[in-house]
Formats: sequence, C-alpha cells, structure tokens
Amino acid sequence: MKRIIAMLAAALTLSGCGIYNKYKPADSVPEGLYGAELSGGTDTTSFGNLSWREVFTDPYLRDLIDSALVRNTDMRTASLRVEEAEASLRAARLSYLPSLAFTPEAAVSSFDMKRASQTYSIPVAASWEVDIFGKLTNAKRKAKAGFEQSQEYEQAVKTGLVAGVANAYYSLLMLDAQHRIAVETEAIWKQSVETTRAMKKAGMVTEAALAQTEANYYSICTQVLDLAEKINQAENSINLLLARTPQGIARGRIAEQRMPEMLSVGVPIQMLANRPDVRAAELSLAQAFYTTNAARAAFYPSITLSGSAGWTNSAGSMIVNPAKFVASAVAQLVQPIFARGANRANLKVAKAEQEVAQLTFEQTLLQAGVEVNEAVEQYQTAKAKADYYEKQVASLETATKSTQLLMQHGNTTYLEVLTAQQTLLSAQLGRVANRFAEIQSVISLYRALGGGRM
Repeated sequence: MKRIIAMLAAALTLSGCGIYNKYKPADSVPEGLYGAELSGGTDTTSFGNLSWREVFTDPYLRDLIDSALVRNTDMRTASLRVEEAEASLRAARLSYLPSLAFTPEAAVSSFDMKRASQTYSIPVAASWEVDIFGKLTNAKRKAKAGFEQSQEYEQAVKTGLVAGVANAYYSLLMLDAQHRIAVETEAIWKQSVETTRAMKKAGMVTEAALAQTEANYYSICTQVLDLAEKINQAENSINLLLARTPQGIARGRIAEQRMPEMLSVGVPIQMLANRPDVRAAELSLAQAFYTTNAARAAFYPSITLSGSAGWTNSAGSMIVNPAKFVASAVAQLVQPIFARGANRANLKVAKAEQEVAQLTFEQTLLQAGVEVNEAVEQYQTAKAKADYYEKQVASLETATKSTQLLMQHGNTTYLEVLTAQQTLLSAQLGRVANRFAEIQSVISLYRALGGGRM
C-alpha cells in the first residue's frame, strides 16, 4: 500500500511535465485579419450565422440544395467519416474499462501407455491498465478531437456544397438571361439584314454595308448557339452535384432574385466559431498536442492489474474431481529502460508535428481573412458597377434609336446603326454578368464566413 501511495504522489508531482494538460483553444487572432478597412467594425451579428435558407430564398434553389445534401456523394462520404471517428472515440472511452476474456482449456495426457488423464480449466480472465500517467486519457482526448474534426470536415463539405449548388444555379440563370437577350438581338438583326437587302436593291446602301450586316447577324447566331451549349453544361453541373443523370433544371429568373442587402462580416473571432476549415485546423493542432503528451507519457511506467477466476480439476501434480474453484491476481509494472532512445525520437517527432499543425492553423486563419476581404471587395465593386451598367444601357438604347432615326432621314450610315446595336448588346450582356458577379460575391462571402450550418 505504501508503494502505491508513493507512486500516486509521484504521479501528482509529474503533472507539471505536461502529460495531463488539456489543449487550450486559441483566444486571439492576427490583427487586421480581414484587412485594414474591415477590422474596425464592432458589429456582433455575422452574415455567416444566417441559415442558408435565409440567404437563398429562391424555392427552386432550396429544393436543389435539399436534394444535394441528401444525394451528393461527397456529403455521404463525409457522414461515413464521422461515423468512423465516432467509433474510434467510443473505443478510446472503453479502454478505461477492464478487458474480460473467457479462455476454457482442456488437455488429455498419458504416460508410459497408461490410462490417459484428462484435465480442464474454465477461467474468466480480466486485465485493467491503471491510467496513472495519462496514456489512456491522452488517447481519448486525441480521439475526441479527431471525432470533432471529422464533424467539421462534414460541415466544410456541406458549406462548400451549398455554395457550389447556389453558384451553379445562379450561373444557369445568368446564361438564361444572356440567351434571351441574344435571341431577341438575333431577331432584330435578322430584320436588319432583310431591311439592308431591300435598301441595297434600292441603291441606298453599298454591297459592303450589306456584307457587314450579314456578318454581324451570323456572329449573333453563333452566340445564341454557344449560350445554349453553356446552359446545357450548367444543367449537367447541377445534376452532377445532385448525383443524378442529365435532366432539365426547374428554375426562376435572375431578375427575380433578392439577396441580403446589409452584409455584416462580424468581428474576426466570430468567424472562428463558424468556419469549419479553421475549426478543423485547430482540432488537428489539438490532436498533435495530445500526441505529444502521449509521447511524454511513454517515459513513465505502465501499471496493469490482471486476474482470473474459474474452475479446474488440475491441482498441480494431482487431478481432482469434481473441479475446484481457483482464483489468481497479478499486478504488473513495466518501466521503459532500453526503449529510451526510441521514446526520445518519438517525442521529438511529436513536437515537430505539433509545430507543423500550429503553422497550418495560423495559415488557415490568414487564408480565411483573405477570402473574406476579397468577397467583400467583389460585392462592393459589383454594387458600384451596377448603377453604371444601368446608365450605360439606357444611354446606348437612346443612341440606337437616334441613329435609326437619323439613318431614315439620310443623316447617318447604316454602319453606325449596326455599331450602336452591337455595343448595346455587349452592354446588356455585361449588365447581366455583373448582376451574377454581385450574387456570386454574396455566396463567396457566405462561404468565407463559414455559413450553411443550419
């Protein structure tokens, strides 16, 4: 008993060696994580805290995301990884309990061709490792961090999937809008070709003007076909995310889409509570921390209590019938001696891996800040350009009508009308593309802030 008390006292004095310490989560982030312009805010409501249903209100998109979360193969794989890590954690927790084994034995022996004797033993053996030096505790804590990391990986896949489906869906709406504009423009140019041919017969325009008009019309026709092909590719991309065969996608229009106007990124520490990749990186650091603790614990002895109880008819040199009850108990202490070199090497490796995990965590933090900064900048730029696109399209529509009127009165050439129409088409397509860029920046910001948890 004195020895046991002495060992417990020694174990308590060794607590300062780090084998019992718990990992402490990071309580600070780099200054200016989002960039100089975004770090001064003190708003406590983050855009990333919103449910994806609050951000994406289009009913068609909601149905697609719901289906993707159930059918997507990456999502299902991530769920299986969580189950695998949960099983490992359960095994680590059960290691605190003694192991039991039922080990019956029977033997038949004969000496000098005499009558054979039969012996048997029906014991139940038990073994229990006393976790004085934290080996099992560190293994359990590491397994718990691994389980939580797998959950964050699953969340990262979910966030990426929600953003991916939304991006593909709005890209499809953008292509639809551009296709409609191109089809309408194709009809206008077709009429222009017929008008130019009539004017050519009347001697009002030259052959060169007619050829230029036809060439522009054919160019618009190829754009219509290109956009139709891109629409098919966008539909296939969505079907692939939903793990289903190619088929049409029910959808709305990009002009009908409404996104949150007031976007608050929150303070940097809040992003740590949402971003699954940041949390996963920190949990990886926690695992490395407990691996280092376990490597330190390997320098100390392990204590195992074992015993067995059961019935046997073998009493040394005699055989008794019926069998008698027998029990035994053994305490074993194993102190590493010659493995010290290997233990030192393992500890050095564990420390190096912990430092690598720390650097990875810090780099993940910096990358998160860059992504938030770029998404906000993209959103602000698209919002600012939207007004200019509206004014540009309005001006070009006026210019196109004016040149058409001037041509009818003979004050301008038909080439100027064609140029005005071509410029108007480019501006209309650009306005749609900018609207998509604005929506895409909202999606990027939502993903950068770790949205999609609900």
